[in-house]
Amino acid sequence: MNKLPLFAGFTPDTLRFLKDLKENNYKEWFEAHRELYEIELLQPFKALVGALSPVMHNIDTQFELRPSKVLSRIYRDIRFSKNKDPYKTSLWISFQRSATHWEFFPGFFMELNAENYLYGMGLYLPKRNVMDNFRDLVEAEPETFAKMVQKDVLKRGFSIEGEEYKRPIPNNLPENLQTWARRKSIYVLKTLPHNETLFSPALLQQLADEFTALKDLYLMMVEAAEEN
Repeated sequence: MNKLPLFAGFTPDTLRFLKDLKENNYKEWFEAHRELYEIELLQPFKALVGALSPVMHNIDTQFELRPSKVLSRIYRDIRFSKNKDPYKTSLWISFQRSATHWEFFPGFFMELNAENYLYGMGLYLPKRNVMDNFRDLVEAEPETFAKMVQKDVLKRGFSIEGEEYKRPIPNNLPENLQTWARRKSIYVLKTLPHNETLFSPALLQQLADEFTALKDLYLMMVEAAEEN
C-alpha cells in the first residue's frame, strides 16, 4: 500500500494551475500540464484527506474516509450541460457517511478555487421532511440551540446559508433564530482569501479545529435526517 505523504500545504503553483486552467480549459492543455496537476493539486489534497481522517472519524465513525471517495474528480460531466468545458476549475473534499447523499444527510466540505478557499458543514440539498425535522429539533430547545450556534458558528465567523422559502414557515422560534427556520436548505460556510495558512500545515489544524467545533450541530442534523 502506498503511504500518503504528510500534508505540508498547497503552493503558489497550485493556484497558478487553477487560474491557468480557467483560461485553457481544453484537453490538450490539461494533458500537457497533467504532471503539475498531480503534484500540486491531487497529491496535497489526498494528503489532506489522510491527515484529516482521524479528526473526522472522531466526529462520526461512519464517515467515508477513502481519498478516492472523499475527493472530487477534476473531470466535468458535460453530457447534459450547455457548458462543454471538460474540467472543473476547483477541487473539493466532502466527508459524508457511506452511501448517503446531500438530499438526505449532512456532511462537511472544503473547496479550493482560483479566487479563494471555503469550508463548512450542513444540509446542502435536503428533502423537505429533513428540514421539517430540523426545525422541530430547534423548537424543542431553542435556548440551548441558540447558545450552541453562537459559540460554535457565529463567533467563529461562519455565515448561515441556504435557499430561503418565499413565504415564512410558521414556527414558534424567537427572531434571532428565524434565519435557521426559513430555509429550504441550511449550511454554515466560511470563505477566505488565499493566505499563508493555505500554504502550510496550519491549514490542517484550521480545518480540524473548525470541523470539530461544528460537531454538535452536525449531530443535530444527523438526528433530523435519521428521523425519516
